[in-house]
Amino acid sequence: MLFFWVVLSGMFDAFHLTLGVFSCLLVAHFSHSLLIYGEKNNWLKGLFGVICYLPWLFYQILLANIEVAWVVLHPRMLEKIDPHLIRFKTSLKRPISKVTFAQSITLTPGTITVNIDDDEFTVYALTRSAGEALPGEMEARIGRALETD
Repeated sequence: MLFFWVVLSGMFDAFHLTLGVFSCLLVAHFSHSLLIYGEKNNWLKGLFGVICYLPWLFYQILLANIEVAWVVLHPRMLEKIDPHLIRFKTSLKRPISKVTFAQSITLTPGTITVNIDDDEFTVYALTRSAGEALPGEMEARIGRALETD
């Protein structure tokens, strides 16, 4: 967060750096319980799991960008687009896992999480192939990264 603060502010003097450190510590203190709860030893496993999950997510975002660009630039675009809503139940139990799953779906072009109701997700998909991949491997990877054993 501090690095992000410095990059956005562009100020490198002592006052702004001190203000940045103070702000980051406040945010970390107040949001600690949102991200790290349960057993004290699980936060390290969750952090490692997320670090391993992010490169795969970025790759999926890249692939989805290419697919959406292909659909949009295709001469018969209207035949390729097949918008629909998908409803499915998730096996994820922790709130942070569900939120991560919902945000990962929304970050992937061509899909948007519309609603989460307990264990049921409603997702808008631009094409049939984007919808067929859900819940699938993304849910499994998030489960391995963030769910407790």
